[in-house]
Amino acid sequence: MIINALDKTVNIKIVYFGPALSGKTTSLKALFNHFGKIHEVKSIENSVNRTLFFDYGTLTFQNEQWELKIHVYSTTGQDFYFITRPTTLKAMDGIIFVADSQKTVYERNIISWNELAAYYKDTIESLPLMICFNKQDLPDKFNSMVFLDEIKIHEYQSADVNYTIAVNGDGIILSFETMLKLIFKDLTKSELISRGGQHFLNS
Repeated sequence: MIINALDKTVNIKIVYFGPALSGKTTSLKALFNHFGKIHEVKSIENSVNRTLFFDYGTLTFQNEQWELKIHVYSTTGQDFYFITRPTTLKAMDGIIFVADSQKTVYERNIISWNELAAYYKDTIESLPLMICFNKQDLPDKFNSMVFLDEIKIHEYQSADVNYTIAVNGDGIILSFETMLKLIFKDLTKSELISRGGQHFLNS
């Protein structure tokens, strides 16, 4: 997070992370579509429209005194390009982990989560984390509580959970708003949050 008190700007970075085909790019695009800014999403894709490096866009909100710029990224899920993921995660303020809720890919979710945990080692338990169990519209879903128990979610200090259907935007905005609250929870006394935060979330 970069707070510039001189020009009254706050910059934060949120990253969508998760296994391949879990819905990271779809979630990001649904978020920007909600704010009428889908055209501002930039993607680096391969020849079959899969994310090659990352998807990226910036959402900007303004109140009477502060400007909030939220830089949103989604990492590639393809293992062939796994070396790009740590770069995309660099200097992030919050992570939205997009899990694929289908039983057949349960282990892929665990592998992806363990990879994320390995990047941050002992610090991951204090990071703002939002876990989204995506594809809730599909049948034969695994028990989300089993996943949460396996990753020991009770040990995390700034984590929350939501259920999403990214293809039609269900749960995407709630997850985004919750992510912002997790990021700013230690700054509730700041002018930005006490006077402008709700305005930003409702814009």
